[in-house]
Amino acid sequence: MSRKLKITIACGNYDRVAAIKDGRVEVEGCEVIFLPMEPEEVFFRAFRYEEFDVTELSFSSTMIVTARNECPYVCIPAFVSRVFRHSGIYIRTDRGIKMPQDLKGRLVGIPEYQMTAPVWMRGMLEDEYGVKPSDIHWRSGGQEEAGRDERTPLVLKNGVDLQPIANDRTLVEMFEKGELDALMTARAPSTFLKGSPTIARLFPNYREVERAYWRKTKYFPIMHLMGIRKTLVDQYPWLPSSLYKAFVKSKEIAMREVREIAALNVTLPWVEAEALETMDFMGADYWKYGIHECAHEIEAITRYSYNQGLSSRKLTAQDLFHKSTFEISKI
Repeated sequence: MSRKLKITIACGNYDRVAAIKDGRVEVEGCEVIFLPMEPEEVFFRAFRYEEFDVTELSFSSTMIVTARNECPYVCIPAFVSRVFRHSGIYIRTDRGIKMPQDLKGRLVGIPEYQMTAPVWMRGMLEDEYGVKPSDIHWRSGGQEEAGRDERTPLVLKNGVDLQPIANDRTLVEMFEKGELDALMTARAPSTFLKGSPTIARLFPNYREVERAYWRKTKYFPIMHLMGIRKTLVDQYPWLPSSLYKAFVKSKEIAMREVREIAALNVTLPWVEAEALETMDFMGADYWKYGIHECAHEIEAITRYSYNQGLSSRKLTAQDLFHKSTFEISKI
């Protein structure tokens, strides 16, 4: 009996990967050690130390290092994280900011300029509201804890004003004290969660706005993808296809289980109704994987990365994804 290849997979603890984590879905030819952890930790360790065989990756950071021909990973189009991001723009309520155009000339905090969430936010602001990245003064640093920096080095062009805050300060502290006009982030700031009267969302009706955005663009923003260490793929060229098929199968199980009503899998009373409403609005496969299936979203984020001065060249899907997944993604 041939031995299986032992691989580590580092990824968020999502329902769409649970079947791989608990062994209900096998990766062909592999024995999996699944390491669930928060995305920030995964990204830091993946890019700084290349610790994992297979890893969840920031789409934005992956594009930056790929454009430099320095990426140690080749990717598969398993988009394990997607989020509409209109909800992630927070404003001071005492600055007269009522609409996106009011952000022009403002000081806006951001944990990392290269984070995928703000890439989509900036792209949306420019495409939909005419607010360019160069219209805003950006200040980067730790949101809740001091000392955060960009996970990969950045050299920005296009007249963008990006400056780090002091190493002993946090964005939330500065935001609360009125030293920043707005904050763009993937995680809600603690002061907002505590009900600070001076902090609100730019789009308080964000669900309505996000639905209109999807109806117009058909973008359900891709945040993260899965990468495989290139040195491992060189040894085992069958691995990307095996992994991709496993991630697709695991996601299909999650999308079926979210609709099970005999015993709810998610701690929400009307989760089945929410799932059915989403399917009616966005289609049965509303959380798409695959290169061809998501070509318009891949084109958008690669365009945003280049236009925002992050990627040194405009990337294509061929630059990012393993060649075998171009055909298997049609299954």
